[in-house]
Amino acid sequence: MKDQLKNSAQELVKGIPNDILGGILFGISVNMFTAPNKMAPGGITGLATLINYLTGIPIGTMSFIINVPLIIIAFKCLGFNFSIKTLKSSAIISFIVDLVGFAFKAMNITGYQGDKILAALMGGVLTGLALAVVFMSGSTTGGMDIISRLMKKKFPHKSIGRLTFISDFCVLALSVLVYGNIESGLYGLITIFTCSRMVDMVLYGGDKGKNMMIVTQHPKEIAQGIKDVVNRGVTLIHGEGSYTGTQMKVVMCALKDNQYPAVKRLVYSIDPQAFIIVNEATEILGTGFNPINQEK
Repeated sequence: MKDQLKNSAQELVKGIPNDILGGILFGISVNMFTAPNKMAPGGITGLATLINYLTGIPIGTMSFIINVPLIIIAFKCLGFNFSIKTLKSSAIISFIVDLVGFAFKAMNITGYQGDKILAALMGGVLTGLALAVVFMSGSTTGGMDIISRLMKKKFPHKSIGRLTFISDFCVLALSVLVYGNIESGLYGLITIFTCSRMVDMVLYGGDKGKNMMIVTQHPKEIAQGIKDVVNRGVTLIHGEGSYTGTQMKVVMCALKDNQYPAVKRLVYSIDPQAFIIVNEATEILGTGFNPINQEK
């Protein structure tokens, strides 16, 4: 029990630098780009931005106030480790978001007042970077992540992505009512989309690639060619045609995106009748790619 508590404490402390960096990026995004331009880019932060517009309560403080009851529910439904990490990250990030806001006021920085599309894009980029940094430490900022996980328990047939989109859309619709114009919702949608793309790019961008499945009568020649051309290993899978009953080998190979065209040309040159299936691989771990034990 003592060792478990010690490991949990070490994990919490280890994630603090990520929370601080994430809070700074979040704070710049909110105080420089989204809130000054009347954008509420979904999630608890978006809801807190709307409340700040109506009442003046600091965005970070309001975000933490909203998160607290959600985290209490999470203790019961989602487990201690998830909840305590979320509480720690939420507290640090909320504090830094307000600290950045106070610093901007002290320096008479009113936020970016130029092109609103640029503001929406930059807000999404910085928010996405902030979330990715926090996720890398195995933590979460809470908010809609908790709500989505709780809704997933209630509606297990729904995907987390769809549930998150529904909750974000509700905040966007509310922002149209609060700000009194549809543009605020549209700009917020740009921010949400940019944020999600940035999170994926940071967390998985370096590991993305393609998985090729090649059905061919010349598996050994293609396997050797792949090794010679792009220096990748392959796996030969035993297959059987369901209609003809013909025994065959299926060549499976994981590739970087920039290696795929060369391999496609190679396969065609050896067997123009080959049947190829190509899947996007969001993450590839192992020899020749990122190590399996790499923390993200």
